[in-house]
Amino acid sequence: MSALLRIRAGRDQMSAIERRIADFILDNAQLLRDYSSQQLANALGISQSSVVKFCQKLGFKGYPDLKYAVGEAMARAGNGDDADVEAGSEASADGGLAGDLWRRKSQAEEETRSINPPRAIEAVAQAIAGAAESGKVFIIGLGEDDIHARSFALKLSLLGILTVHNFDTAHMTASVSAAGRHDVLLVFSEQGKQPSLCQIGHQFRECGGKVISITRHTSNPLRAYAHLALLVSAHDDRPSIEALLYHSALQHLLDRIFVLLCEGGREAQLQANLERIQPMLEH
Repeated sequence: MSALLRIRAGRDQMSAIERRIADFILDNAQLLRDYSSQQLANALGISQSSVVKFCQKLGFKGYPDLKYAVGEAMARAGNGDDADVEAGSEASADGGLAGDLWRRKSQAEEETRSINPPRAIEAVAQAIAGAAESGKVFIIGLGEDDIHARSFALKLSLLGILTVHNFDTAHMTASVSAAGRHDVLLVFSEQGKQPSLCQIGHQFRECGGKVISITRHTSNPLRAYAHLALLVSAHDDRPSIEALLYHSALQHLLDRIFVLLCEGGREAQLQANLERIQPMLEH
């Protein structure tokens, strides 16, 4: 695991000061080579010993080792870009862009996988399976988040799991008023900051149900209301590319849950439903 990935993966378990150091390094990795540990401490208004302890907590001997590891990670990324340029005479520009996009998607999926360990994915799958046996699965997402919410609701329906999907907060507020302790609510929100979704999550908890949030790997209000949190890590300086990385990493995360549910004894139900639907698609 690269130094930058290790920092991202461990950020949620860090103290407030450690998160400040982590965020500075992640946002300014290319500048770190010009900073001594004292200069970094001065830039953040903290003690030099805090920087050293941060490095040691990540498994490095000290700041020089961390700086070297970050430099290596940046160099590897740079070498990958250079390889595309050298291959330009043999491949089209579109092929170079495709290769770069594929690598960045792979990196986002790797980072997302590292911050959602198997036990976390299994816990979400078990919560959904439990709701399927004795209750319902409520699903909501607004705007672009509804793309994944709607798709996942369809997949759960194909497995024979009763879902209540909505993209209207007023309707969902009315729906969750009838929720109980056997029900589960999945809330899709990239930034996790919409007050209406936080209110629905709070209401669902008061009804005794279990809330699962799906957001970026950041501190956000929605996660505070969640019993379980799925996290997506996707970073790029270009907004258009970052959006693609987010959707790709999130889809891979949801696919892992879907496969676990299938392997939990719902494969036959999926096949039966697909056979029922196929004639409708052919006419």
